[in-house]
Amino acid sequence: MNGVRYLFVFGTRPEAIKMAPLVRHFLEHLGSEAVKVCVTGQHKEMLQQVLDFFGIVPDYNLALMRPNQTLFDITAEGLKGLEGVIKETNPSCILVQGDTTTAFIGALAGFYTKTKVAHIEAGLRSGNKFSPFPEEVNRILAGHLSDFHFPPTIKAEENLRKEQIVDNIYTVGNTVIDALFLGLDLIQSNGESEYRNRFSFLDLSKRIILVTGHRRESFGGPFEDICQALLDIRSLAGDIEIVYPVHLNPNVLEPVNRILGSTSGIHLIEPLSYPNLIWLMSKSHLVLTDSGGIQEEAPSLGKPVLVMREVTERQEGIDAGTALLVGTNRENIVNNTKRLLEDQAFYNHMAKAVNPYGDGKASERILKILENAFN
Repeated sequence: MNGVRYLFVFGTRPEAIKMAPLVRHFLEHLGSEAVKVCVTGQHKEMLQQVLDFFGIVPDYNLALMRPNQTLFDITAEGLKGLEGVIKETNPSCILVQGDTTTAFIGALAGFYTKTKVAHIEAGLRSGNKFSPFPEEVNRILAGHLSDFHFPPTIKAEENLRKEQIVDNIYTVGNTVIDALFLGLDLIQSNGESEYRNRFSFLDLSKRIILVTGHRRESFGGPFEDICQALLDIRSLAGDIEIVYPVHLNPNVLEPVNRILGSTSGIHLIEPLSYPNLIWLMSKSHLVLTDSGGIQEEAPSLGKPVLVMREVTERQEGIDAGTALLVGTNRENIVNNTKRLLEDQAFYNHMAKAVNPYGDGKASERILKILENAFN
């Protein structure tokens, strides 16, 4: 076979997290001659942190990130850069992930060069092409350009079939769960001392509540309500501590620091790297979040999730009972947190529910499927 077998293309921190277990698994089983990695550099420092943690060294870096770059810049320059990489590597299959502009141009480059494309985390849909923007259209276009589709859930598979995408669909789970387990294994094998030192301000004998909140639709009054709810929660019991890595957006920083900044037992800290976040999540009792990824990850660790959004595109977790949609209403957030803290049966029901997003073996399934297709 001329050229490499598989070319991984990704460019952002979330893509890198979800591609990392795949890249490592493919390299382990096929070797570096058959597997190449191209990063577009759509993110820079955040991307590099993830690559370093998982020990991935890209073969190609398009280094697209520029000050004040636009979607036009990323799309045009990325597509042109990929042309050269594909000509040099002549892959049998290009793998793209999710809904970024990098995923879209990777799929488009594959189409232009008549190279097979595999779409990881296919089939997520909001039904509104401008929300999220440009991600909803990116994932739709990538889906219709791809030859192999790996939706994480049955619902995502059904979304593809509704769009008349019916061939080569394989529901395998989400590789974010593979990344979570791999990440925690790496942390344990390297020793946890640096993480315990990083969070030495926490009393880990207490029940830790991890909070993340940054979504644009909550700016203003809803964020004020979330902060007031956290104040109420802090007073529910003496054996709890709240940790909130605060997003750097001023619309988040200002109300969070103003309302919560001087409260004992509430720790406002800087945004966390991926390994620090998953380590802290593993030590937490429960999670309050508006993050999509955490809704998928925390249940694999047996951590109940209260979702502080009015709607979520990850309805599977709500249906399975691993997460509960509480919105941004102060009373609703407090009452459900109180119930999880005081009602052990309710806590166990959520903590032990089966995570619909996977079992950590998606990477194995994807490699087996693609190897069967190309052999």
